[in-house]
Amino acid sequence: MTVAPITMAERRDDGTDEGAGTGLATKTRSRTKQPTPYRVLMLNDDYTPMEFVVLCLQRFFRMNMDEATRVMLHVHQKGVGVCGVFSYEVAETKVGQVIDFARQNQHPLQCTLEKA
Repeated sequence: MTVAPITMAERRDDGTDEGAGTGLATKTRSRTKQPTPYRVLMLNDDYTPMEFVVLCLQRFFRMNMDEATRVMLHVHQKGVGVCGVFSYEVAETKVGQVIDFARQNQHPLQCTLEKA
């Protein structure tokens, strides 16, 4: 014996499944929360060449030569500079890429992240 599914029109207001009734179908919308933004910061040191910092900014943060040079000079003069603002996962990945690339090239360049 197979039982057919009961439609909303067949369900009564009192919860029984007899007769025709009216029902109100509501659609709930859940709002997705925006991810918390994180700033990727590059820290100054006295050993990493400026050209290498510009290369990192171009390679990992997609900056053009003028923008990368401006950020590099800010890092050099102020001690720290913002490379970009990303979601946590993207920021964490970029920090790791910069540090790994610097170590492969024997540079002590440091990069970190903080909540924006």
